[in-house]
Amino acid sequence: MAIALTAEPGGATDHEEFPIDAIILVGGRGTRLRPLTLGVPKPLLPMAGVPFLAHQLARLHAAGVDHVVLATSYRAEQFCDYFGDGARFGVQLEYVTEAEPLGTGGAIRNVADRLHAKPDEPVIVINGDILSGHDLRAQLALHAERSAAVTLHLVEVDDARSFGCVPIDRDGRVLAFLEKSPQPVTNLINAGCYVFRREVIERIPTGRAVSVECETFPELLGADELLVGYVENAYWSDIGTPAAFVRASCDLVRGVVASPALPGPPGEALVMPSADVSDAAAIAGGSFIGERVRVAVNAIVMGSVVLDGAVIESDAVVRASIVGVGARVGAGAVLDGAVIGEGSHVGERNELVGGARVWPGVVLPPVSIRFSSDE
Repeated sequence: MAIALTAEPGGATDHEEFPIDAIILVGGRGTRLRPLTLGVPKPLLPMAGVPFLAHQLARLHAAGVDHVVLATSYRAEQFCDYFGDGARFGVQLEYVTEAEPLGTGGAIRNVADRLHAKPDEPVIVINGDILSGHDLRAQLALHAERSAAVTLHLVEVDDARSFGCVPIDRDGRVLAFLEKSPQPVTNLINAGCYVFRREVIERIPTGRAVSVECETFPELLGADELLVGYVENAYWSDIGTPAAFVRASCDLVRGVVASPALPGPPGEALVMPSADVSDAAAIAGGSFIGERVRVAVNAIVMGSVVLDGAVIESDAVVRASIVGVGARVGAGAVLDGAVIGEGSHVGERNELVGGARVWPGVVLPPVSIRFSSDE
């Protein structure tokens, strides 16, 4: 299909139509989210009822994209097993698997022969671990209006010291790509969504690892190519850590960021139909309760993700945590900021807080309580 992009009267985008291709970079191993990613690629982790990638595909489809190429590597076969040809998500899906890691730029170049766009037409590129509510159509329109080589989504953060910064001039032209610094010159950071002119992708070297941030973009600037920053401070999150993953899931459930893929209306909790939740349990804070989950009497689940087949026993408290598939949290146990791996068992009265992680299949015995008295 094609999408019409309209700018101001007389602007570069009047009456022009572009077929919309997209590339999603999903090759990473997701090490920051272990143990959840030991057997599942990060984009396939369930978030608010569906694999995270389903939310990205839904947003692309809503923006007019009809053809998506997934640049895969780690456990690549699982993507095709779930998403197939993409028809039920409204897009045509293709898959390209890297034989060895190629970096962001190398992965983009590696799928170039699957693109449908003509040399002067746009291609959207999205990192596979970014949840964003920004206006993709507006980013595309700016790209066309400015006839840019690349248009980057930029967001302003309160503290940019842990990010690479992207300063721009008054006209939005990108001036540089700066590494992490204790004294950043701008609070604008690269948000991981780009619009490339197709022929720019063809210029990326083949057969080796390339970083767009460290090599491609600086080389384009050095050649006086136009790189434009599209600044929109809509919802944005890198879901690469457990805390960020939980927060993003809760924000989707509560409707803080909209997704056409959400399998139910927004609210304080999303409970899948086959879950068994006691009337005397408390579920809130944007929590997700997966299929066949059992939550027993007086259990509390606040702002957490409980995946399929898990069990939360009576009087347990689960807060800001992820409970993996088939895991069990014993009676009276407390989780706060914890990650519980698939099939593991947290025994009664254990307390796991502050980023604690339990690997798949691990059994933590119950904590015994002993009372002593002065005689």
